[in-house]
Amino acid sequence: MQAAARQRPVGELLREWRDRRRISQLDLAISADISTRHLSFVETGRSKPSRDMVLRLGEHLDVPLRERNGLLLAAGYAPAYTESGLPDPEMSAVREAVRQLLVSHEPYPAAVVDRNWDLVDANAGTGLFVAGIAPELTTNVLRATLHPDGMAPHIRNLGEWRGHLLGRLRRQVSQTADAGLADLLDELRGYPCDQPVPEVEVPGPGDIFVPLRFRHEGTDLTFFSTVATFGTPLDITVAELVIESFFPADPRTAAYLRERATLVG
Repeated sequence: MQAAARQRPVGELLREWRDRRRISQLDLAISADISTRHLSFVETGRSKPSRDMVLRLGEHLDVPLRERNGLLLAAGYAPAYTESGLPDPEMSAVREAVRQLLVSHEPYPAAVVDRNWDLVDANAGTGLFVAGIAPELTTNVLRATLHPDGMAPHIRNLGEWRGHLLGRLRRQVSQTADAGLADLLDELRGYPCDQPVPEVEVPGPGDIFVPLRFRHEGTDLTFFSTVATFGTPLDITVAELVIESFFPADPRTAAYLRERATLVG
């Protein structure tokens, strides 16, 4: 996105984001407290926006931090948001918080992924998901889950869970306009699946979430998951971290995980 931003005018990029969000010029102008005429001039290139204007429009268009930097570059300004490496000293508080969340969730599985769904960290509980999977698959959580040599053969409701994950990725592609994520979505869609894959998640009788039904060493386990992000990120790396925590959906699964943790420990 940033490379493209250097080659395309900022007004064109802003108009593209506005169209993607399905917001009219009038609505954006009102929410950003600028005149519709000024916004029109910015989008057509007749007026160069200030740095503050680019940031304000990016905020009201809910543009991800990485892409906001791209807008600034396209307008001729320096990026506003840093992108720290997770091992960097200034990220120690983030690393400790993530590690604490992961460890405190045991014996239940939890993992941290980045924007590309690449695995950043995980707790011991995820071992039951990835046991026997080739290391090259486990680097990306979506590939590890849906690839026929990954978790897929052990997921009892593969079609349902696949539809859920592809839906999440599809919404992420729409949110970020990331070409790499779009390529990943196409790749995952090409993986075989011998079950119907719903395009829309419609609950069955008594359903309150999409479960993950996973078979581990002859035992059927049922999970539901929650997703957490950092609430006030100003760094791209922090903004793109996602912590997914799996909980047992029934007493049998909870007992199995506790017993397994005792035996493994």
